[in-house]
Amino acid sequence: MSARSVFDFVKMSEWYDSQKKPNSNFQKLLQERIEKTNPRRTLTAEESKRLSKLEAIADKLKRRENVQNRQLQTWLSDDEYEQTAAEWDT
Repeated sequence: MSARSVFDFVKMSEWYDSQKKPNSNFQKLLQERIEKTNPRRTLTAEESKRLSKLEAIADKLKRRENVQNRQLQTWLSDDEYEQTAAEWDT
């Protein structure tokens, strides 16, 4: 690699880094504004447990692993389970 190409690479790398920083700052500011205008409530212990179980089920499904029906019935509401069953039939 010649000195000129190394110099060009360094300049391009510096330019790329400088382009990334304002965007990340903008995203951070945007996220802060969203959180201020739409504060999230704290989940109860039961809601946190249900959320973690549902996320685990979703991860299994994304990996195309089997999920037992009784596990779905346990962690989904009756309406959610019926909807899942209806979508599975179609």
